Amino acid sequence: MTSFSFATATRIVFGAGSSADLPALLAGIGGRPFVCTGAHPDRFAAVLAGVSDPATWPVAGEPTVDDIRAGVAAAREHGADVVVGLGGGAVLDAAKLIAALVPNTGDVLDYLEVIGAGRPLAEQPLPFVAVPTTAGTGSEVTMNGVVTSTEHGVKVSMRSPSMLARLALIDPELTLGCPPSVTASSGLDALTQCLEPFVSPFANPLTDGFCVEGLQRAGRSLRRAYHDGADQAARTDMALCSLLGGLALANAKLGAVHGLAGVIGGLTGAPHGLTCATLLVPASAGTVAALRATDPDHPALARYARAGELLSGTAGVDALLDWLAETVRQLQVPGIAGLGITPEQYPAIAEQAAKASSTKGNPVALDVDQLVAILTEAARH
Repeated sequence: MTSFSFATATRIVFGAGSSADLPALLAGIGGRPFVCTGAHPDRFAAVLAGVSDPATWPVAGEPTVDDIRAGVAAAREHGADVVVGLGGGAVLDAAKLIAALVPNTGDVLDYLEVIGAGRPLAEQPLPFVAVPTTAGTGSEVTMNGVVTSTEHGVKVSMRSPSMLARLALIDPELTLGCPPSVTASSGLDALTQCLEPFVSPFANPLTDGFCVEGLQRAGRSLRRAYHDGADQAARTDMALCSLLGGLALANAKLGAVHGLAGVIGGLTGAPHGLTCATLLVPASAGTVAALRATDPDHPALARYARAGELLSGTAGVDALLDWLAETVRQLQVPGIAGLGITPEQYPAIAEQAAKASSTKGNPVALDVDQLVAILTEAARH
């Protein structure tokens, strides 16, 4: 591509120990922060120790429509003038949505895609500050928030450039306490969010740079971070991989892994990172097979080969798939059966995934039969 656009957070601050600067940075943005945290707010109490007049609101899991309604009401009651997300991707998404909706009238469904009216935001969102504590989703630099509608059994987004963070503060030290299973699922999600934009037809020179750097860091550090959670250098690499993947996906889109994962997550409530980790190898292999069958000279195949070199040190599509499969094995990612779906559901999942916005970035369009084959293959592992 020779022309493209790019959007991201107003300011990004990255570095070990940088979370100590949150009180001072936040003071320049707002005076009554509403802080969304994980299910255990005390875990990062030290980060908030110097923040004046905060109200904390725990997000127990991936947010539902009702959760967002409750959060908006609580933030308004507090008189919030800034919303902080301090936690994993679900927490950041919840904070982003709450920040967008507090100044706007109506219900959350008025603004959601697919199941709602998809109205544009009439009022500027409250400033949103993102402080991730896992290295996975890259939500700190994306312009959409994902929410689950239990009524409809789907995950959907609300998106607007105005929802981009005023400040993304990434401190790798906050990820040191992540258990191995979280490190595995979030890390493989981060890797996927560098791989899918790299082979996307919407890739551009700027996102390519992010993806190359992110894949290199994942290649040398994902397994290390899993086997030794206290390895700060590995944690730093994976925090950067997550950030870079977020920058890339927000501007070059995703692919079949995320298309399928979004549908499964909405249907079952399965964690997003785990679902992506389970699907990464079969979806990548299925996409490669479709490219080889329809267009053996497709430029995405050369990009898959380059990704193999970045991750494993050996160029080639097969080197990529072998490295991914071995990494999933080492990180003990469970099979698709553990996500709560059965083979009878595969066709309906595939039909939804074929139309999902995330799937639009796949380098080749996959039909329902091909997506069912990916799910079937995932069940063999």
